[in-house]
Amino acid sequence: MKGKPRIAVVSPFLDKNHGTERIVIEWLSPLAHFFELHVYSQRVEDFDPSTFTFHRVAELPGPHLLNYCWWFVVNHVRRAYDALRGFKCDLVFTPGINCFDADVISVHIVFAEFVRQACRELTFSANPVRRWPRLIHRRLYYSLIRFFEGVIYRRRRTRLVLYAKKTAADLERFYPTGEVYPVLYLGLDHSRFNPSRCAELRDAARQELKLGERDFAVLLVGNDLLKKGIEALFEAMGQLSDLPIRLLVVSRESGSGYQALVHERRLANRVNFLPPRNDVEFYFAAADLYAGPSLEDTFALPPEEAMACGLPVIASVVNGVSEIITDGENGLILEDARDANALAAMIRRVYEDEAFRTALGQNAAKSVEQFTWERNAQDLRAIFEDVLRRKRDSPSMRKVLEPDR
Repeated sequence: MKGKPRIAVVSPFLDKNHGTERIVIEWLSPLAHFFELHVYSQRVEDFDPSTFTFHRVAELPGPHLLNYCWWFVVNHVRRAYDALRGFKCDLVFTPGINCFDADVISVHIVFAEFVRQACRELTFSANPVRRWPRLIHRRLYYSLIRFFEGVIYRRRRTRLVLYAKKTAADLERFYPTGEVYPVLYLGLDHSRFNPSRCAELRDAARQELKLGERDFAVLLVGNDLLKKGIEALFEAMGQLSDLPIRLLVVSRESGSGYQALVHERRLANRVNFLPPRNDVEFYFAAADLYAGPSLEDTFALPPEEAMACGLPVIASVVNGVSEIITDGENGLILEDARDANALAAMIRRVYEDEAFRTALGQNAAKSVEQFTWERNAQDLRAIFEDVLRRKRDSPSMRKVLEPDR
């Protein structure tokens, strides 16, 4: 193999405003020194263009399901066309279910497990008629993804890279192979996410968000709020009406779909839906507690970032970030993501016990210092090199490389 190995990165989009896509950028940016990166995508932002070659894949306007099907087919066609012209990559890497021919896949969610967890929320009886069109769209999309998972994740030649050990159990439950998967606990930019930085931003952030001196701000950051456990969080907030608690929900998802729940729980003046910001640490600085009662989350970045900022964190046991939390020492673990009573009790305890709250935050910040993007990049490089070596040493590849005798 001459020169740097060519890596095809297959992702519908890349930017730093979405968790999975941000992880890809953070992981791959340092690897441009070792590999020739070729990104097949519909759009790329926040990724230094000098570190990769962009191969644009056309986007199809319309519903997400339609564009996903289009993307899945067309990225294969585009790469096949490049191969016919003599340009072929040595390894295909993708985050999630984006193609059939990936050599390495980073698994950010097992949709079969998510659907199992959210089965009640995905029924027609649990949703008003006005939400049925969106619900039908979700169910069709999840069914398609589950079918692709069953095909792709059972292939032994594909190396799956996990963010958390819990994902291995999910994979073995639905798509058993007996494989041992490498786990890369996600890194952080500690120059941005640290207690000192948040202390500097706190007064200005709380003033901008109109938080009073007595207000206790509980923060949730993420998209797909159903999956993030927003319903349990609303129910818990309803049980805490005697406390000056404000809920800050930062998401690209509109809060309009949850207004009925907000009014039902009498939370109209206590819940704020806020837009994402590039400097998300602004929201961590304003908050007093991070609550992440996810129904299914391989390893969410926001709670880990909150820990680095010195915030006490509540994470559900089905969120992979719980694997780096020791319950009661550097965070709190919610055993049942739907248990609003337990969630409310945890929030109340953190609110009422200042010494406990402070200890949780301090221990959290110390415990995540070891997790860096540089460490992730080194581990991913080793995985790529191992897969390339295995491909090079495979009988079919040796037949191509060795001259006829």
